[in-house]
Amino acid sequence: MEQIRAIVHGVVQGVGFRYHTHQIAQQLGVKGFVRNQPNGTVEIVAVGNSDQLNSLLHWANQGPAAARVTQVKTEPYAGSAHFDDFTIER
Repeated sequence: MEQIRAIVHGVVQGVGFRYHTHQIAQQLGVKGFVRNQPNGTVEIVAVGNSDQLNSLLHWANQGPAAARVTQVKTEPYAGSAHFDDFTIER
């Protein structure tokens, strides 16, 4: 299993981005979380196989209809992660 952290930039808060990310992650079987950041970005931490994570990142580059994604920065997630599900953090 791979672990990644993605920071999504653009108009991504207040447009249902976390909700839709949660739905897609659950459909894909990805574990982890999504949360808003104080600087207006959205952070995604995800654990899954490469196909699952690539699918999630492909979706994140588009986002829901009301979002305007300008950039998605990804990096390996260095934290010790054990997730039972994919959650929305506040």
